[in-house]
Amino acid sequence: MKLARLFSATIFLLLAFSVPSYADITELDAKALQGLIDDDVVVVDVRREDEWLKTGVIEGSHQLTFFDKRGNYDAPAWLAELGKLASKDDKIVLICARGVRSSSISKLLDKRLGYTQIHNVTYGILDWIKSGNEVVPYTATN
Repeated sequence: MKLARLFSATIFLLLAFSVPSYADITELDAKALQGLIDDDVVVVDVRREDEWLKTGVIEGSHQLTFFDKRGNYDAPAWLAELGKLASKDDKIVLICARGVRSSSISKLLDKRLGYTQIHNVTYGILDWIKSGNEVVPYTATN
């Protein structure tokens, strides 16, 4: 079982990092993210529910977990949910705790799936909070 998970994660990372780029992923700091939020961009928080409960979430963001605690994911199901929020040509910002998971997902969306306006919050929600920006408590209705 562990070997299958490791294989699955390896394939994901190979696909995310080994394909030529079609568009550029824009890396954002907390200040740049604030500017995009003011422009009504789609912000997708890819962390897990336990993380949302611990730190809170950015008001107006969409909580859509990609990786579970074991590193597993269901990309088709996740993409179906993302498709309800935004199209491939919409401006989408991905955020996680420290920017690592959201960076991997950004590369998948940009390089493999043809999303044209992907933005990654380089240092994640922890930098957002450290920079003095507000979060709201997570509830299932966020």
